[in-house]
Amino acid sequence: MGRGRLFLRFWQEGLAAYDAFRGIDWTWMSMDGATTKAPLAGEKTGPSPVDRSKTGTKRSLLVEGGGVPVGLSVAGANRNDFKLLEETLQSIPVDPPAAEDYLRHLCLDKGYDFEEVRHILHAYGLVAHIRSRGEEAQANRKKKRGEKARRWVVERTHSWFNRFRSILTRWSKKAKNYLAMLYFVCGLITYRAALFFG
Repeated sequence: MGRGRLFLRFWQEGLAAYDAFRGIDWTWMSMDGATTKAPLAGEKTGPSPVDRSKTGTKRSLLVEGGGVPVGLSVAGANRNDFKLLEETLQSIPVDPPAAEDYLRHLCLDKGYDFEEVRHILHAYGLVAHIRSRGEEAQANRKKKRGEKARRWVVERTHSWFNRFRSILTRWSKKAKNYLAMLYFVCGLITYRAALFFG
């Protein structure tokens, strides 16, 4: 078994533990992309639009309502977030409950404001919530005490990823090695959440 499959299994078992302790919140998910540096280039890298066109990589992350990662995909830094939507949805390593049992919502920022996105989400049985960052900040100020968080949880999870040096800057030329490290971090975050909330 390669490292990628081993760490993917680690993540899957972490999700099972988290689901047993707290329950994965599939009803309110959020997704966003984050760009990191990739000085050595390699597979699934490209010119970064946020770093003077230096080589970078894009990490597309799907999280459940509490911020635990439940989906992940990687591409070049120049790939638009919305182009990774379906690939990220397909990457979920465990089987969510049947969609017809309840409504599933997906919160996205203005980078996903395209009809193509709405068609994909409809096909997956997801209710789209797309708003700009300014609207999100305004909504957070008006949020009532105790009300559940929505889109910002994915940004917090991206910040957790960036605390790992091998993730903050990608040094792996091979995409499978970088993905293996991302799976490992997904597993660590998930197990920590399971222990904390358990």
